[in-house]
Amino acid sequence: MLQAEQILHDRYKLIRKLGQNNGHQTWFAQDLAQHPPESVILKLLAFGDQVQWDNLKLFEREAQILRQLQHPQIPRYRDSFTIDDRILWFGLVQEYVPGMLLKDQLAQQGRLSEATAKKLAIEILKILCYLHELSPPVLHRDIKPSNLILGSDHRVHLIDFGAVQDRAAKEGATFTVVGTYGYTPMEQFGGRAVAASDLYALGATLIHTVTGVAPADLPQEKLRLQFRDRATLHPEFADWLQIMTEPDPAKRFQTARQALAVLQDLQRSSKPQPQTAHLLEPAVPSRPLAESRLDKPRSIELLDPYSGLVQLHKTPATLVITYPGDFHDSISDKIQKNLGRIYAALCCLAIADGIAIGISVSSFTPILLIAFPLLWLSMAISPIVGEWFSNTPTTVHFDRNRYWLQLQKGGIPLTGTSLAEIKSITGSSFISHPRRGIAVEQQQVVLQTKQRREIGIGRGLSAQECKWLATEIRSWLSEVES
Repeated sequence: MLQAEQILHDRYKLIRKLGQNNGHQTWFAQDLAQHPPESVILKLLAFGDQVQWDNLKLFEREAQILRQLQHPQIPRYRDSFTIDDRILWFGLVQEYVPGMLLKDQLAQQGRLSEATAKKLAIEILKILCYLHELSPPVLHRDIKPSNLILGSDHRVHLIDFGAVQDRAAKEGATFTVVGTYGYTPMEQFGGRAVAASDLYALGATLIHTVTGVAPADLPQEKLRLQFRDRATLHPEFADWLQIMTEPDPAKRFQTARQALAVLQDLQRSSKPQPQTAHLLEPAVPSRPLAESRLDKPRSIELLDPYSGLVQLHKTPATLVITYPGDFHDSISDKIQKNLGRIYAALCCLAIADGIAIGISVSSFTPILLIAFPLLWLSMAISPIVGEWFSNTPTTVHFDRNRYWLQLQKGGIPLTGTSLAEIKSITGSSFISHPRRGIAVEQQQVVLQTKQRREIGIGRGLSAQECKWLATEIRSWLSEVES
């Protein structure tokens, strides 16, 4: 048994035990090799009957990953060692971060303000941007209040990388199931953790901070956490939290940077939050929360999680989709071909009409000679016009008030239909013939109407982008219908 004042590895003096769980012990210790001695955190794993090989693998993985991390809000790796003293001990030494666990802060204060929760969210998302954008990406897999320190330096620090995963889940791969119930998304329990899994855990943690209730104790509806009636939040921030904690990982923000960008936009556009009661008291709105949400339209900006080229602006009344021009369509070639056909048709008509009335063909020569340069000039300009038209973003407007869909390009209406006419929304491929007549298979989202008319949206996007876009449109339309 380890005891306070005991010295391990001829260097680390144990001061106070911080926690113990399944063969793991965490100690506040001093590094006697430094002058003066420095405070450190010492994590120990006893390899015996209680410890499985999976625990040892996670412990070694944590040490390996921490060696590579260099971030001011992640405790630095300092040392690792083994001790064979009747029982085999594995030790991991990390930098000590003075401060208070977020878990203890919530126990004392009850809940945090929305402004504080947003500040926490932004800082943690920046840490996740660093971790997820490493190569290979690093997934924490256990974000929760007990793994976040509110440091004395007024910054948030992410600790305990015991559940860390340094690669994305692969089909058929085996991973140790880790996480904490309530904060861990369902896909992680199936061994399929992705970047969006950390976002779910962060969203659940933030919901805990603003409600004062652990997510495992909140009611659920279709696996969605029901938290809106437990706190007074700006509707936009509540919507953001809802997206963070969507049960389906495809419906969450896909990257920490995307979630951060949306939250920072909300920060810039939001007004100061009205004063409420003391944080230890239940926050009761002056009128039903569902009614107050209607005072200001909820507005959410989304980027597609794959390329960031598709932009969505969502409110309860409108959905505006913007995506790049259809580069696969050689519009200039079409313009040139059509102008050539028009010129040839005019020549044939002029000659036929002249012969019919007995006028010689030569008398039309001046007209044709004048028309030819004009036609040539038009054909020369057509590539520029076609390129501009191709590069002009396409916008699709769904309007709940008019109950109308309008597809535009460069502000020019192309097609429209009533929302009531939309029968299905699916991804589909089609064959296009870009320049030089080469046939290419392209993807698009097809809106099929009850009259069997098809409207193509997102032509030229990838299959993943089209699938995501179709899901977002269906989701918005289902909210309209409800």
